[in-house]
Amino acid sequence: MTKERKIHLLTVAALILALGIALGQKEGWRWWQGAPKEPPAPQDTIYAMLDAARAGNVAAYLACYSGALQASLQQSARESTEAGFARYLRDSNAVIKGVAVNDPQPVAENEVGVRVEYVYQERNEAQTMHLEKVNGAWKITRVDGAERVKTLIPYGTPVQ
Repeated sequence: MTKERKIHLLTVAALILALGIALGQKEGWRWWQGAPKEPPAPQDTIYAMLDAARAGNVAAYLACYSGALQASLQQSARESTEAGFARYLRDSNAVIKGVAVNDPQPVAENEVGVRVEYVYQERNEAQTMHLEKVNGAWKITRVDGAERVKTLIPYGTPVQ
């Protein structure tokens, strides 16, 4: 390969790289941050709440809520002490065998309802969580009462 050919190939490669960078920035990519990230979905907040409860992380658990529900939960945490509330969160989630989170259903412009089904050893329960977008993040603002879901085969039943 001649010297002129090498220079030509390097010039073409540099131009392609520059074009790729320009197009990437136009699409919102920031090279130091990686590709653009999808904004968090309402389900992400529900999973974060469940993870925080499972770990007994009171601060992270309360951060998933907003409004009157958050204030009520904060009051409960204060009354039972943070350690007691953390123990309550861990204990109440220890009996959950699985969770099914449905797709969000729009209620208003910045509000959705999400049906969450909890699988326990002897029963299933479902409830709807209402989430609102607060400062760009989804927060749980209301939770409907749980309803028992009839299961044909209880969790853990041996296969025959």
